[in-house]
Amino acid sequence: MSLQPKGLPKIPEQTAGVARAPFPKGSLAIRVRDHLAEIFADEPFADAFGARGAPGLSPAVLSLVTVLQFAEDLTDRQTAAMAVRAIDWKYAIGAELTGTGFDASVLSRYRARLADQGLERVVFDRLLEHCKDAGLVGAGGKQRTDSTHVNSAVRELDRLELAGEGVRAALEALAVAAPAWLAEHIDVAEFAHRYGPRVNGWTMPSSKAKHDRLTLVFGQDGYTLCRAAWATDAPPMDPSNRGHADHKAGPRGDLLHAHRRPVAGGDLQAEGRRRGHPAWPTAPGLAV
Repeated sequence: MSLQPKGLPKIPEQTAGVARAPFPKGSLAIRVRDHLAEIFADEPFADAFGARGAPGLSPAVLSLVTVLQFAEDLTDRQTAAMAVRAIDWKYAIGAELTGTGFDASVLSRYRARLADQGLERVVFDRLLEHCKDAGLVGAGGKQRTDSTHVNSAVRELDRLELAGEGVRAALEALAVAAPAWLAEHIDVAEFAHRYGPRVNGWTMPSSKAKHDRLTLVFGQDGYTLCRAAWATDAPPMDPSNRGHADHKAGPRGDLLHAHRRPVAGGDLQAEGRRRGHPAWPTAPGLAV
């Protein structure tokens, strides 16, 4: 893949006119384009691309899209959708109103390319220089850091993700080892809804109340799952099957995925049991 440095495309007149109508005072995407366009250039990323091959998407455009993605806390698929349907995003990246955008996989490949070449700080450093030139920040002095709080939040998020993935892995294994028994002990549709998609940090709830509730739900599900699997009336299961469910299940047509319901935006914030669908007995001290 080659690079033909062009920077951010010029904003089409029709796109500019349509975007200004609903946003007379601008939006985040519009303000970023209007005031920070010079930060997003192609030339600093030349080392990450070859001199031959088909030209790739502009690093300037992908960098701007990545910044907006982070600012609005979007997944790659949601970001790709915004680049097609959001008029202020089309304004920011200089796209025609009829532009069809790009595939979501482009974003992850772009991030990987920057990380491999050590270019992940380029946009941040250029933003810092811009702020210095504008007199918004000064050199020297003691800067306050929130790194302790950030590390604590990331650690807590990792633990919650691990808990949810642990329950999901156990359910996948049981769905292969004893699907009939599992169907008798859980609300299959409900658990497929909660544990069908991979549990990941992008779809975790943002509020502390919902975060705490999801922690209790994962804990309750894991506790009751273990209690049921190791009960005296549980069917004998080969322990070797429990760690290799994904490899032995073949195509995703197993018990859980056959009942999976689509989740809008991978929304784990709709966590918890649906009313009117009782599942396992509530674990002591974990009622939700």
